[in-house]
Amino acid sequence: MNYKVRLDMFEGPLDLLLYLVKKDHLNIYDIPIAKVTQQYLEYINLMQLLDLNIVGEFLVMAATLMQIKSKMLLPAEEAAPEEEQEDPRAELVKRLLEYEKFKQVADNLKEREIRQQDVFKRPKTEVPEGDNESGKQEVYFEASIFDLINAFSQALKDVPREVFYEVVKDQYTVEQKVHDILHLLLIQTEIRLSELFANARNKLEIIVIFLAILELAKMKEIIVRQGVEFEEIVIIRNRENIIPYERRDQTGAAEG
Repeated sequence: MNYKVRLDMFEGPLDLLLYLVKKDHLNIYDIPIAKVTQQYLEYINLMQLLDLNIVGEFLVMAATLMQIKSKMLLPAEEAAPEEEQEDPRAELVKRLLEYEKFKQVADNLKEREIRQQDVFKRPKTEVPEGDNESGKQEVYFEASIFDLINAFSQALKDVPREVFYEVVKDQYTVEQKVHDILHLLLIQTEIRLSELFANARNKLEIIVIFLAILELAKMKEIIVRQGVEFEEIVIIRNRENIIPYERRDQTGAAEG
């Protein structure tokens, strides 16, 4: 079978660019365009490998980055001393700054809404008192799709493109991994994504685990979070959905 994931959790190309800038602590006013373009294309390639729902905007942005990179490689045109050459990155930086402000306002509004509903999700997750051994409240950040892809990339270094398509073998299936992860979350309250990858027997299993995580996130059966942005990803149960899933599983077993 060819397993395809269609996600609603994707954002847009500007989100990916902001992620790359912040992950490497880059100066947004002086973006190293060659480095960012290379990383952006690597993420695009991974998303295409996984057959995720890449929209045209991502490809348009890739073309824009390549164009900016090409302009910066060209020798500067001769101009009068009082004239300044326009930075090819200027328009992109302006768009990123405007979008970052928009996202900050949206996140602030969302955080207020979450606090009012007493639901601890995006953009920060506060664990209620009593949910941890110290009894203190802990603050977490919800991991983005790009955090997941970054973790997947680290676990899947140097895998030839053709190897990915061997997932069609029945040795591992996404459906089975979804079942395994949910049952593992019945035993322990959280799982480190790196541990799931480390316990995989080969790189094919890593791919299937990753697809299962995406599927579980899409179904809202799990929450992926980080104690510190861009660091270790932890998977926890979504209390709103995990119990109904278990009941459905038990009901199905009883009927069988």
